[in-house]
Amino acid sequence: MVKKVAAPARHDRDTERRILDAAHVVFVRRGTAGARMQEIAEEAGVNKALLHYYFRNKNRLAEAVFRQVATGLFARAGGILGGDDDLETKIRRIIALYLDQLTRTPYVPGYVIGELTQHPDRAQQLLDAVRQLRDQAHAPDFIAALARQLRAEARRRAIRPITAEQFIVNLVSLCIFPFAARPLLATILQLDDRGFARFVAERRRTLPTFFLNALRR
Repeated sequence: MVKKVAAPARHDRDTERRILDAAHVVFVRRGTAGARMQEIAEEAGVNKALLHYYFRNKNRLAEAVFRQVATGLFARAGGILGGDDDLETKIRRIIALYLDQLTRTPYVPGYVIGELTQHPDRAQQLLDAVRQLRDQAHAPDFIAALARQLRAEARRRAIRPITAEQFIVNLVSLCIFPFAARPLLATILQLDDRGFARFVAERRRTLPTFFLNALRR
């Protein structure tokens, strides 16, 4: 039996966070089209009226969840890419970060792709999330910092010339694709859950070398 919570006298950050966390679970599991406010309320353990109090409607809540997911995909990665590590260390850290994160939340890539397909305005929200990370005062513009590092490595002929944008898309895609295409891969490669876990563990070991070799002259 879900305990119903009355509307608060003032805005409460803990309640807002509880609702957003519950909405994250439901939206990622069902997508915006399949999610229901009542299910979110039950997941959060609150009265449905509280959802409307904090977020007004389902669309506002869906936008908040998408921003949270989009920021989560890039926040720590931006810190790594814009940091002072050498290029090989960055590659190994990014691969470990994404494979670990997506192992914990394997439905996120499908959710993001589905949202971008069904709601074209989500692309602007994704862009805004990345721009916000780049504009943070306490952190360097990670794309600009990475671009400088890549140019320096190319000048000393350690790697082939590549833009920061292509570097990021190539690396992140190689991490995300197995999770986005998991049903297809599971069928073709005949992988059950344990088999897929072994596949990801092997990818974590081999992908850094594969990517580094592709960059080198």
